[in-house]
Amino acid sequence: MSNKYFIEIENLTKRYTREVLNIPRLSLERGKIYGIIGPSGAGKSTLLRILNLITPPDSGEIRFDGQPVPENSAARLSLQRRMTLVFQKPVLFKTSVRENVAYGLKARGFKQKEIAGRVGALLEQVGMREMAERRADTLSGGEAQRVALARAVAFNPELLLLDEPTANLDPANVELMEKLIVQLNRDSGMTIIMVTHNIFQARRLAHLVIFLYQGSVVEMGETGQLFDNPADSRTKAFIEGRMIY
Repeated sequence: MSNKYFIEIENLTKRYTREVLNIPRLSLERGKIYGIIGPSGAGKSTLLRILNLITPPDSGEIRFDGQPVPENSAARLSLQRRMTLVFQKPVLFKTSVRENVAYGLKARGFKQKEIAGRVGALLEQVGMREMAERRADTLSGGEAQRVALARAVAFNPELLLLDEPTANLDPANVELMEKLIVQLNRDSGMTIIMVTHNIFQARRLAHLVIFLYQGSVVEMGETGQLFDNPADSRTKAFIEGRMIY
């Protein structure tokens, strides 16, 4: 495999009570927004957890910048610190909004002045500056998700993994989150892989879309092409709402 790609997957499998992932090959470019769509149980969240090195695959190989995931724990941690995963239901610390956003920077040894500058800029960006001293556990769902996103990107990760980032949010917060995702990619070149059940959201945000079905990549392509002229009948059935599962 060529290291032209940021992430390369080969012969990846994962089983629980059944096989949830079986991906012979998948190559992802740096600096793109990828939307992962597919029915419930397709393996979408499992794939994110494997890419974030939280869940180990049963077999196969993942390469970042052409290099396999290291077995050495220190080197593995160093790789993991280049990426971050935002869950559908964020878990925030029972401290202030400001302290939540600053947490990752403190853990990585950033200087206090830089932490203050970054946190202030991010809170402004996500529309939470006025709530900086609020306890995070008193926030609404949309506010909490914005804080979680700010915390996740505070250290400028190379890879941002999003698991249903706008599920159960009101339309105003969905619109704000979507603008933030596009802005992060545009301004920093951050690679973003986003799982979403909302195919319209995938069409709005993603440069490329991956259709995952029964643990396998059925189709991947440029967003307009995949939605307007899918190559596989299963993709077509899913995006037209005709797939029964």
